[in-house]
Amino acid sequence: MPTKKIKSYEAACKALNQDPTLPEFPALSAAEKKAAIAHYKLVIIAKALNGEWKPDWGDWGQDKYFPWFDFRDGRFVFNSVNYFYSYSYLGSRLCFRDRDTAKYAATQFIDLYNDYYLLE
Repeated sequence: MPTKKIKSYEAACKALNQDPTLPEFPALSAAEKKAAIAHYKLVIIAKALNGEWKPDWGDWGQDKYFPWFDFRDGRFVFNSVNYFYSYSYLGSRLCFRDRDTAKYAATQFIDLYNDYYLLE
C-alpha cells in the first residue's frame, strides 16, 4: 500500500481491514484518554504505513526509523528522522521501515503526535 494513501486513522483501518471503533478507556481522565486514543491511532497508522515490515529488535543490521519532534515558539513541530539499529528508546510500535515513511507519519499525523506526547 503506498504511504500517501494513508491520510487518516480511518484510512489506516480500512487498509488493515480493521474496525475503526475506538476503545473507551473508561478509567482514564479526559487528558489521559486523549493521549491513549492518540497512541492507539498512531499504532494502527504505523502498522498500515509499514505494511508487512516489522521491526526485528534482535537484528542490528535492520534500521528502524522514528520521527523526532521539538517544542519551539509554543508549537510542537517535526524536527527530523532518526534511526536505531536495535534497541529503541522511543517505543517499537511507533517506528517505521524507512526515513520517508517516518517523515510522512510525522508531518501527516502531527496533531496525533501532539495529543500523545504533550500534557494539556
